[in-house]
Amino acid sequence: MSINIDNYRKLKNIVSNYNAQLIAVSKTKPVDDIKALMQEGQIAFGENYVQELTEKHEAIPENIEWHFIGHLQSNKVKYIHQFVHLIHGIDSLKLLQEVNKQAEKSGHTADCLLQIFIADEATKFGLDEKEAEEILMLKEKGQLNHIRIRGLMGMASFTENTHQIKSEFSGLKKIFDQYKSQAHFDTLSMGMSGDYQIALDCGSTMIRIGSALFGARNYNQ
Repeated sequence: MSINIDNYRKLKNIVSNYNAQLIAVSKTKPVDDIKALMQEGQIAFGENYVQELTEKHEAIPENIEWHFIGHLQSNKVKYIHQFVHLIHGIDSLKLLQEVNKQAEKSGHTADCLLQIFIADEATKFGLDEKEAEEILMLKEKGQLNHIRIRGLMGMASFTENTHQIKSEFSGLKKIFDQYKSQAHFDTLSMGMSGDYQIALDCGSTMIRIGSALFGARNYNQ
């Protein structure tokens, strides 16, 4: 087990001071590690891969709040939408329409965040500001009735340039503020192990922390 309990307790205090929420990113990590953090009081966990998430969901029947934070393919929505607390990475209207379709079939409403492209990296996903506005207008017009758009998510550039990171997070917060008067629009998910403090200072309400809690990833499992 590689969990850093001291870091976890420190992070809990920090997010509490900012009135934010900590998502423990448990991708590639074993169920025992998740249960160890649950014993510390953590209930919200983030996963990136559909198959891994469904397996962990079946293995942990206790009260747990699953967040899907990875790039979600439309054809895999049906496997997770009923039990996932929040889908962070809605990066296209097509994907949102599929979530709405599957939620309608099962008679529930799915909570989602729109992922906004803010980084200086072509490998990251996300909507631009105009695309996000168009989606929110559709929602305002009564479409996507089985979706609750809870806010925005973004990933800053992977760089040591803190000024750039701050600029990207501040830009996302500015977009968020334009729409926060909408119903249920209360979540700004930004900040990871390397930049969470900047994100919190810029107004993040939810940080996604993996390696600072669980140690390095093992992608060969």
